[in-house]
Amino acid sequence: MKTDVFPYAFFQGKIVPIEKAKISIMTNGFQYGTGYFAGIRGYYSEKQKSLYIFRLDDHFYRFLGSAKILGCKFPYSHTELKKNLIDLVKKNKPKANTYFRPFAYVGNTEIGPNLANTTLSFAIYMIPLEEYMPLDKGLSLLVSSWQRISDNAIPSRAKVSGGYINSSLARKEAADGGFDEAIMLNKFGRVAEGSAENLFIVRNGTLITPDLSEGILEGITRRSVLQLAQDIGIQTIERPIERSELYIADEVFLTGTGCQIAWVEQIDKRHIGSGKIGPVTDKLRETFFRIVKGEDKQYEEWRTKIKV
Repeated sequence: MKTDVFPYAFFQGKIVPIEKAKISIMTNGFQYGTGYFAGIRGYYSEKQKSLYIFRLDDHFYRFLGSAKILGCKFPYSHTELKKNLIDLVKKNKPKANTYFRPFAYVGNTEIGPNLANTTLSFAIYMIPLEEYMPLDKGLSLLVSSWQRISDNAIPSRAKVSGGYINSSLARKEAADGGFDEAIMLNKFGRVAEGSAENLFIVRNGTLITPDLSEGILEGITRRSVLQLAQDIGIQTIERPIERSELYIADEVFLTGTGCQIAWVEQIDKRHIGSGKIGPVTDKLRETFFRIVKGEDKQYEEWRTKIKV
């Protein structure tokens, strides 16, 4: 199925028609997954004729950090990254909720997965995106037999392209079994995250999520949810979660730029709590969507407003 895409992309230092943003099949990043990416959402307001981009600064701070983790040079500053993306928005003039995919990659055509003495290439494209995962029903999850890669294998703090074969295998296993998504355990057998989402549980009114030492991505939506919860008086804890604790949780939900806040109805064919969306999840989701859509005046620093 063809994915809709906006007509212009940022590629090789300038905005070009999307059909001209092409790489060679010999490109190192294509051969070896030597690169990393980000996912950023923009929420369109018909009333304001504006796109609200969620936590753009934070996404690009993490993006630049990934270059440091890989030990590569990167040709753009934080200010330049923001300008490139904002210029692209103004060129494409989106009138819908939008997903941005910035990515950095080894653009040379050398043989061998070598990151030494490398300056990364950079591109951005945009697609219209509403729901990535269904929000009108609870998800059915499988605890995958595939182990989440550890930070000493492929750094979990960087969204490294090649590492997503790990996610793909877990998601395939879930889909083949009739589930919506997978949960991955880390090398210690504890809960890490979904195939491409952070995970939260609720027990006795307390919001719990694996801490960063469990080999998870430092999710920006995850960080936002923890802040929102604290601000509205929900106790939060970051600590290890074992598999069996999933089954006795009162609520479970996933977070991420793609899935936003997606509640979980069952795990390994066991219903979670009442089998319906829980009050903590519901409250956080309602608050989150008001903020990202610009309907709540709080957290204005999380939104970059662009007139389109």
